[in-house]
This record gives sequence, structure tokens and C-alpha cells, in this order.
Amino acid sequence: MRTDDARALWYEAGGVASLHTEPLAARGAGSLLVRSLYSGVSRGTERLVLQGNVPAAEAARMRCPFQHGDFPHPVKYGYQAVGMVEDGPPAWRGRTVFALHPHQTRFVMPVEAVVPVPDAVPARRAALAGNMETALNALWDAGAGPADRITVVGAGLVGLLTAALAARLPGARVTVVDIEPARAPVAAMFGAAFRLPGEVEPEADIVFHASASEAGLATAIAAAGYEARIVEMSWYGARAVNVALGGAFHSRRLSLVSSQVGAVSPGRRARWDNRRRLAAALDLLADARLDALVTHEVAFEEAPARLPALLAAGADALGIVLRYTPEQECLHVFR
Repeated sequence: MRTDDARALWYEAGGVASLHTEPLAARGAGSLLVRSLYSGVSRGTERLVLQGNVPAAEAARMRCPFQHGDFPHPVKYGYQAVGMVEDGPPAWRGRTVFALHPHQTRFVMPVEAVVPVPDAVPARRAALAGNMETALNALWDAGAGPADRITVVGAGLVGLLTAALAARLPGARVTVVDIEPARAPVAAMFGAAFRLPGEVEPEADIVFHASASEAGLATAIAAAGYEARIVEMSWYGARAVNVALGGAFHSRRLSLVSSQVGAVSPGRRARWDNRRRLAAALDLLADARLDALVTHEVAFEEAPARLPALLAAGADALGIVLRYTPEQECLHVFR
């Protein structure tokens, strides 16, 4: 492979991924050459992309920055890359940065398209920044505040990050609901209680639904107290979902609202842009407990063989990161 080449992960067809060698873009003035250290795999979204289940009507909105190819396949996708700047303006060389770039060994980015990773956040944990940004936006959409009773249905990566943030609110009582009892110790680590779906009571002020399942949405509705707000964080792609609007939904005057990270929450939009929100999400990752959410670290070269199983429905995975060249192997560039 030439020194001006890179290796990139492509989703080729339903359930099939591969690595391609491709030339790097030329680095112009005001751009950076970044060598990847880690990239985060967004399990729910990338499962839909790998399986070719992005709805045609949403294809334009689902494009990630610097994506190559078109849905359904083949497509180079991903948006949680963490790397070290190898070349660029002197002030940037050697810095660790986060970028909304697909999974690739090296890439060229405009300076304005990267965000520095705080010193207190290791590169591996920084690969969760996009997921943390989703959780932060959802809390804004919910209007959650101190002393609220908050229930999170779905103890996947995004659900647990949402619970971890909610538990930082003074006096908040946070409960995580999931079908898997093994998630209870993780919830407890963040200061949240744990219940199985059949144990919920209609008592929450705010309910976040992040299970991406019809049964989970029904549980979220069942957990909501009078005039509570249910925040739907799951995205179902092309799949139709039945919503349980019978029973006590109307008598309890419930609100069901959508939260999606593509736009800053309306209550913050006048003062916050996407870059400021992303920087805040990176700062919020300065918590060593969050390392427990990375359950699978995959060598980049092994990604085509391992990702289809890890992305499959029912796989026992929370956070998945791809590992590139170890950080210590990059440091000689700056000595």
C-alpha cells in the first residue's frame, strides 16, 4: 500500500462488509491529515445500514458527512472517528481529535470539521462521543430537571449513557428497564435503579425509550405517570411499529415526542450549534465509569469478519469500537 493510500470499511451488501484500499485526498491549506486511533460503531444505525434497511425516503437525511456511495449498498459509512493529527497547521500537529468520518485508517479533513478531544478523555472513550451527543440532546428534548423521576427503557449503549447523564441531575431518581438482568450492575454503577419490564409502575415524570422494539415502547408508555413525557430515541428504519395508544394513554394525558441527534434541540438551537454540542458531549465523557460501556474492541482488519455478528439483533454488545494503529506507534511522527 502506498503511503498516500488508506484502508476503509465498506458495507457491500446485506450483511456483508469489506475493506478497500483507496487514495487519500490531497491535503490543502487549512486541512489536516489524521491517523485513526479508534472509531465507534453506532450499533443501531449501522445495523440498518449493513442490512440495507435505510428507507429510500430518508436516504438523503441519513447520509453522514464524508460518506462515499449511496444507500442501500455499497456504502462507506460511520461518524465517530478519533485520531491523531499527523500533518497540518503547526498548532494542530500531534493533537487528538474527533471527526464525523467513516471507518478508515487515515483521512484528510478541514480544520473546522474536527473537534479537539479533551485531555481528560482517552481516545478509546472519545469514540463514544456521537452516542453521548445523542443522550445529551434527548435530555434537552425531554426538559428533564432536578428531582425528576426518570425512567430509561432499553439498557443499550445510548440508553445507559442517557441514564448516566440523568443520574447527574440533583435529586433525580433514575430507573433503567431492560429484559436483561445482567444490565442491573451497570445501571447501579451510574446511580440508577433497575427493573424488568413487568415491574414498572406508571410513576415517571420523564420516560426515555431506547430499546428499538415495539415491546419496549409499550413498556415506556406503561411507565409514564400522569401528563408525563415519553421521549422516543429509537429509530426503526423501514420497519413499521405498532404504538399502544389505547388503555390509559389518553386518560393519563401522555405526550410522545421524538428525539433525533441530527438537529440541536429547539430549546437550545438559538445559542448552540452542532459543534458546540459535540464539544460538550466530549467533555461529558470525562468519567472513567463509562469505559465499562465499551464491551467489544475489534481490530480494524478484523471488522469485516466480526461486525455482522456484533451488529445482529440480539447480539450481547453495548459499545463497539474499532482499534487502529496503537497510539504509541504514532508518536514517532512528532519526536
